[in-house]
Amino acid sequence: MSFSPDPTSVTQLTPLLFLERSASVFPDKEAVVYGDRRLTYREFADSVFRQAQALRASGIGDGDRVAFLLPNVPEMLVAHFAVPLLGAILVAINTRLSAPEIEYILEHSGAKLLVADAGVLSGLTDFEPKVEEMVVLVDGSGTLPAGAIAYQALLERGSDDPLPLRVDDEHRPISINYTSGTTGRPKGVQYTHRGAYLNSLAELLHSRHHPDSIYLWTLPMFHCNGWCTTWAITGIGGTNVCLRAVEPATVWKLIETEQVTHLNAAPTVLISLANHPAAAPLGRTFTATTAGAPPSPTIIDQLGALGMDVVHLYGLTETYGPITVCETQSHWESGTGRVRMLARQGVAMIGADPIRVVDDDMNDVPRDGETMGEVVMRGNNVMSGYYNDPEATAKAFHGGWFHSGDLAVWHSDGYIELRDRAKDIIISGGENISTIEVEQAIVSHPAVMECAVIAMPHDHWGERPKAYVVLKPEAEASPAEIIEHVRGRLAHFKAPDEVDLVESLPKTSTGKIQKYVLRDEIWGDRKSRIN
Repeated sequence: MSFSPDPTSVTQLTPLLFLERSASVFPDKEAVVYGDRRLTYREFADSVFRQAQALRASGIGDGDRVAFLLPNVPEMLVAHFAVPLLGAILVAINTRLSAPEIEYILEHSGAKLLVADAGVLSGLTDFEPKVEEMVVLVDGSGTLPAGAIAYQALLERGSDDPLPLRVDDEHRPISINYTSGTTGRPKGVQYTHRGAYLNSLAELLHSRHHPDSIYLWTLPMFHCNGWCTTWAITGIGGTNVCLRAVEPATVWKLIETEQVTHLNAAPTVLISLANHPAAAPLGRTFTATTAGAPPSPTIIDQLGALGMDVVHLYGLTETYGPITVCETQSHWESGTGRVRMLARQGVAMIGADPIRVVDDDMNDVPRDGETMGEVVMRGNNVMSGYYNDPEATAKAFHGGWFHSGDLAVWHSDGYIELRDRAKDIIISGGENISTIEVEQAIVSHPAVMECAVIAMPHDHWGERPKAYVVLKPEAEASPAEIIEHVRGRLAHFKAPDEVDLVESLPKTSTGKIQKYVLRDEIWGDRKSRIN
């Protein structure tokens, strides 16, 4: 039996519908704040139409890829609606990539036009983008490169004439987001209008947004389209507070002056905020949503003392950002036990299929909190595939599930808890050691601000843990003290053999610690990272 619904009862899902509604329901409400700039939802919609009409006048049309290399400025937010409004596909590029990396993404995606920030371009060497046209936004720093046109000149090609905020097919690609590429060339992850719409709603629900939300952009918009929050805040009619660069002092100032209620950030960003001299109890409801790496119970406790309610999510670029949430339960005990429960990755978000942890034969592992397996997922929150890479897509979707490459245990209550990336697990004398477990033991030391644990080669055991530790300002602790601290919390074989005290850790633009940089220092030119 087949069902053919009447068009009266079907609307193709797209985040464009969010702007249609908020521009009508909240026309005079502040939609965007950036320094002295303030845009109402009526003005924000006009900006979207103007950019879309300008891109159309520049030859952009159905299916074209348009690249944006911008920090968290209003023009980047506008692009998330203007580009798909034309049936085109947004390619948001990491602003911290090198010139060759950006050139590869432009070439692989086939982007026709690039909109770039002058300040970002000024930091690139020998940058030669192969696009039909480059548009440059001068926002405080940098100059207009030869051969490029100014963003304002682009806008002058357009008009404020409205375009229908609809899509003919919800399965159309809305964006292509490139993976980090730390194990090879980055892959282009395709999001659809439908997936972006549904994941936006899930973000609103799980991060507890409401029309009075004032959201501070500490998460890069180029990262998984800001976990779809680029669209979601408009959906609920909240206010976007744009932030060009994340500086803890500036973040705390904006939290106070703009009365911010929500932000998203990786744990490393939250650590820097919690340990900044300006940190003080907020005295009002505030939600900090975190993902990108498992937050330690220590930082969750620190943020709670400041009045921040931490929402812990987990996901990947291939899942529109977060796909699980650690749903709090009223029966969880208070104190340390509750904080440890909150550090788990949890269960599937609304809109996603249930998450599984499986063995090599795709069988569910026991829900005993001890047996490790790979996290696999499927459903509305999973990418449609890798752009122009059917082989990689087929491999990732083997067995009808997306394979994350993350290792976790499954608890009896159905919650999953990450133990490691498959490539990050330390195998010492045949025993598996979770670097996450060791890291959480280290940061529970009162002098430690953050750390990273990796495997180092060992002639007898094969691999042993090594820790890189950043101490809190003016705090003191010796490597021996830290090792002994871990031994008091974990089996002795899990404690690191070596601890290096460092001033900082290498990180991505989204705050993830780049463990491969640390590995390269230890393993050097060895062909195998298995000793």
